[in-house]
Amino acid sequence: MFQKSERPRGRPRSFDERDALGKATRVFRAKGYDGVTIDDLVAGMGVGRPSLYSVFGDKRTIFVRVLKAYAEAKGARAAKALFSPPTLRDSLASFLRHAVEAATEEGSAPGCLMVCVAPLVDDAEVRQFLTDAVAAGVALVERRFCDGISAGEIPSDFPVAVRASQVTDLARGLTMRAQMGAPRKTLLRDAEEAADLVLLPRGGNAAPER
Repeated sequence: MFQKSERPRGRPRSFDERDALGKATRVFRAKGYDGVTIDDLVAGMGVGRPSLYSVFGDKRTIFVRVLKAYAEAKGARAAKALFSPPTLRDSLASFLRHAVEAATEEGSAPGCLMVCVAPLVDDAEVRQFLTDAVAAGVALVERRFCDGISAGEIPSDFPVAVRASQVTDLARGLTMRAQMGAPRKTLLRDAEEAADLVLLPRGGNAAPER
C-alpha cells in the first residue's frame, strides 16, 4: 500500500530574490525613484506583478530594501579599498578611486543610488538611513586616519574629524560629477590629487611624501 506524499504548497519561485533586487537597483539608478513605475519594476526585475507584491511589497518597500542591500555591499567594498593599502596616502587614494569606479561602472547608470537617487526621496526612513550611512562612512575614514597616527604617518594633532568629513565629501562630489558626465579618466586623476590635498598639514602647502 502506497502512502500519499505531501504536495508542496504553492508554486516554486521562478526567480532568485537577491538577483531580482539587484535588477531593481539598476532600474532605480537609471530612472530615479519618482520616475520608476510598478510596470518598470515588473519588467526590470523579471517578476510577475502578483509575485512582486507578495514577495517584495510596494514600490517604496522595494526601494528601501534595495537601498539597504546596496549600502551594505557598497560599504564593504569601500572599507576594503580603504584598509587594504599599507600606507595612509594610498588608502585615501584607493577609497576615492573606488568611488569613481563605482559611479562609472560599465553597464550601469552613472552615479550612485545613495548619492544621486536616495537624497531626492521624500521619506523619513530613507533620510534617516542616509544620515546614519554618512556618519558611518566618516567614522570609517576617521579610523584609518587614527591608524595613520599610530603608524607615525601623520602627527597626533592632525585634524582627523575635519579631514575625514572632507574625504567623504570629496567621494560624493566625484560621484555627482560622474553622473553629470565627467570622464572617468579625469575623475580618477582628480581622486589621486585629492588624496594629497587632504593630507596637507594645517596651513601647509606642500604635499606629504609618498
